[in-house]
Amino acid sequence: MANVNKVILIGNITRDPEVRHTPKGTAVTDLGIAVNRVYSSEQGDKREETTFVDVTLWGRQAELAGEYLTKGRPVYIEGRLQMDSWEDKASGQKRSKLKVVGETMQFLGGRGDGGGQSGGGASSGGSRSGNDNYSSSQESQSGGGGSAHDDDDDIPF
Repeated sequence: MANVNKVILIGNITRDPEVRHTPKGTAVTDLGIAVNRVYSSEQGDKREETTFVDVTLWGRQAELAGEYLTKGRPVYIEGRLQMDSWEDKASGQKRSKLKVVGETMQFLGGRGDGGGQSGGGASSGGSRSGNDNYSSSQESQSGGGGSAHDDDDDIPF
């Protein structure tokens, strides 16, 4: 039987990313993303719900997120679900949490959108330059030595 583990998210960063490094020097960043859903209730009232998702980015992607993403900035993330399990030191209970491991990231919005600092975002007019997009699949396909930017826009809107 075939298996698929793919997540696509567009949302706003909930806290400024902090880049850490593994003992071997690989960058890793944990992000929080708020994804909103607007719907109508049975009575016709417009309602909004927000889902908060934890995302982990690795390598060059993590470095770029730390450099350009700040709280409030919109971002596109493609990735996979991963279950983290651990034992709570205080209570001794087993704990688990579902998170997203980001495999592709694109900065969205204008340079001033959200609380973001300038640089790295696509213009809000919808046009994108080669410096606005980043895909980690390029790095893995090129062995890390290739360009970190992509002119192709895979988002259909």
